[in-house]
Amino acid sequence: MTDLSRRGFLRGLAGVSLVGAGGCAYCPQRVRGKVRLAAVGIWGKGFTDWMPMVKSGRAELVALCDCDRDALTRVAANDGFRSLGLDVNRIKFYDDYRRLLDDAGILGVDAMTVSTTDHTHAPIAVRAMQQGIHCFVQKPLVRTLWELDYFGKTARDYGVVTQMGNQGSSLPGFRRGVEVLRSGILGDVREVHVWTNRPVWPQGQAAAELTRGPADRIPKNLNWDAWLATAKMRPYKGVFPAGSKVHNPWNIAGSVYHPFNWRGYFDFGCGAFGDMACHTMNLPFRGLELGAVKEAECILREDVGDVSFPMKTTVKLVYAARDSKARPGARLPEVALYWYDGDQKPSADIMPQVVAALGKVPNTGCAIIGSRGVLASVNDYGGESFIALAGEEKAVDVRDHEACRGIAESIPRCGCSFREQADGPGAKAVSADGHYLEFLDAVAGRGRVFAETGSRCYSDVGHSIPMMESVLVGVVAQRVPGKLAWNSAKQTFDNKKANALMRPYIRKGYEF
Repeated sequence: MTDLSRRGFLRGLAGVSLVGAGGCAYCPQRVRGKVRLAAVGIWGKGFTDWMPMVKSGRAELVALCDCDRDALTRVAANDGFRSLGLDVNRIKFYDDYRRLLDDAGILGVDAMTVSTTDHTHAPIAVRAMQQGIHCFVQKPLVRTLWELDYFGKTARDYGVVTQMGNQGSSLPGFRRGVEVLRSGILGDVREVHVWTNRPVWPQGQAAAELTRGPADRIPKNLNWDAWLATAKMRPYKGVFPAGSKVHNPWNIAGSVYHPFNWRGYFDFGCGAFGDMACHTMNLPFRGLELGAVKEAECILREDVGDVSFPMKTTVKLVYAARDSKARPGARLPEVALYWYDGDQKPSADIMPQVVAALGKVPNTGCAIIGSRGVLASVNDYGGESFIALAGEEKAVDVRDHEACRGIAESIPRCGCSFREQADGPGAKAVSADGHYLEFLDAVAGRGRVFAETGSRCYSDVGHSIPMMESVLVGVVAQRVPGKLAWNSAKQTFDNKKANALMRPYIRKGYEF
């Protein structure tokens, strides 16, 4: 039996076997040779997810899937794609992920990228994992808390590798920041501030207005039913009406929902919190070993809509005191984390040394306030952090601070060799290809196992599930007024309205 036919045979077994008392129905073998890769969501972020894997020479692209056939045209015309000698006509294409998963065994798919709307992450990835397929899934991993629990259990039951797409996790500057925080150099940390300039898409009442009126004609190249997937059927809406004053600072073209502006709608996305917290909360969550959140409250809401997230919010999350795993014997105090979106920033007064170094509060980032100093990440991905200890007037890069030089490197690096610039003039885009290569290495059984995740991937379910849980608790708080208590062990709120938001709507034919 050839390697390809063996993979297909085992995929078929995975689809029909039952999970027995002894473990999973099918625990996938680590891949030998090139990883046979399928991509779902193939343009935009999708392209930048699967392309580095193929470009590395470690993966072979065997299937492309996108509900918009125009995406295939864009891929075919891309110079980088053509430079690899690839031809879309020789790669199997689907406009419905269900059909791709039906054929996954025949194609011998080893791994899959899922770079689609938030509401389709879990339906695609869970079905794939149940077939023994390793999954790279864009943030925010899933849209609801119920899906998050289901995703984590499925990944563990079927023994697959996962990696969430918070690419900054791979940067050496990010991992250095985590090491510095875990050393305890800041003393007791009880307060964290995290902020973003998003949303840059419609939210609030204006977003609701865009959905009203008669249906527009569905573009001939768009499979609207597959785009909606599990969500309730609704009319397709095209480009913004003439004269619309909807918030769109990046001048992103396209229709009301597809390909980008779906993010603010409850049925499809998680708003700015779900979109960006997986990046900007990543450093404090890891570095402070935050664990389960116990309480959430949206303390500011502006421009509240009935079908989309508010235009501006501030959310307070409270994490319980906990024992440190990085420093055995140390007890870490309760932490209040404040999330700001809608282009809000915390006061410069909480981090004067950072402002002295940069000349302003960065447009996006986080500030971690300790009894002995402050550490701030100054961009989306967290690859550049500045620290100032008590008595110091100006913060400096953690990689240059004298007090940080004696802190040992304890987190394996993944080969990224660049230094990310801080927010401001001259800032450059982040290249985080190591995040993708780390995933491929894990699929092949190569690389060191991270103690934090129990996996060769730094953002496998050992990290992505607990961090996403606190993000999604915050997302629920944006929709339900008042203080919400969350019980992670029981997966429940103390509020009926909040509990009603934990599960997604699942349309007939799209069950998973």
